[in-house]
Amino acid sequence: MEELKQARRRAVGAKETLKHLSTGDALRVYIAKDADDHVRGPVLERARDAGVEVVEVESMQLLGRACGIDVGAAAAALIGGGEQSADH
Repeated sequence: MEELKQARRRAVGAKETLKHLSTGDALRVYIAKDADDHVRGPVLERARDAGVEVVEVESMQLLGRACGIDVGAAAAALIGGGEQSADH
């Protein structure tokens, strides 16, 4: 999750993550294990269809903190087009 914390471009939340999966901008998706199934399902399905790696995170609270927000987040994504780490 360190890459998510340092990312210049990221989507936070299920709706934003789904949007970037649809446009092909998402490089990697993070999803909270404790998020509701009706939120997780569409994100996981779209990520699988797009061939995007999914990283499961223990909790919404941890994912939210990694994204720099004070509330939980069900999903987040690294977004292409900005500065990327040497791994990409």
